[in-house]
Amino acid sequence: MHSETSGAALGHTLTTTINEGPSRLNMERAILDTAVHAETPEGIVIELHPAGLSPRAQAYFLDLLIRFGVLFIIMMFATMMEGIGAGIIFISWFLMEWFYPVIFELSRWGATPGKRACGLKVVMDSGLPITPAASVTRNLLRAADFLPFFYGFGALSMLLRKDFKRFGDIAAATLVVYQPPPAGKVKIDVVPPVAPAFALAPQDQAAVIALAARASRLTPERVDELAAIAAPICGDAGRSGSEVTLRVLGVAQWLLGNR
Repeated sequence: MHSETSGAALGHTLTTTINEGPSRLNMERAILDTAVHAETPEGIVIELHPAGLSPRAQAYFLDLLIRFGVLFIIMMFATMMEGIGAGIIFISWFLMEWFYPVIFELSRWGATPGKRACGLKVVMDSGLPITPAASVTRNLLRAADFLPFFYGFGALSMLLRKDFKRFGDIAAATLVVYQPPPAGKVKIDVVPPVAPAFALAPQDQAAVIALAARASRLTPERVDELAAIAAPICGDAGRSGSEVTLRVLGVAQWLLGNR
């Protein structure tokens, strides 16, 4: 009876945690920490790390070299077209100046080649992908950031703000952040089956199977956190870590009939 009661409570706790996800992050940070916390429409708080002046300047110069390289190639061919050559050069320069960043920011990478090379991307303040209106706004206002000469106002704004926003970012509600490296994923199909330590109620079985189903879409740290809640089902109450996680996922394999 005690096992069934504990199992029911375990299933309820695990199911609630899986469905809600991390509700908030620890907000106690050092004064010099530049991390920014944003809340998604689903109510999940995420941590963003804005890029400062130095990496953004490096990305800008890389993009500048790419644009000059493309324009140089266009000019080589345009000079052979006599009268229309000058018009082609002017149109190409206009498109590269104003649409080059917008096109790449709206791509699945959310960044120009220069930013991608520096590990950066552009997102909304909420952490969501940048919208077309926001991308156009932030790039049109590069003219204001450029004043009085060579991005003087833009650099000053970034140096005075914790989130390193230039005027265009402030107006468009965007952030240039570091792109986190992809985290390793847990592969449930290679986990050996493990019999549970006690009989599980149907709702408890469903909770453990739901954890296993989501394991490949979560970070290893998050899977370990959830598995620690379910540790009693494999006789590891009060313990956590990768070994416990493997045994919990092994119980899910056992419940799915992979014995």
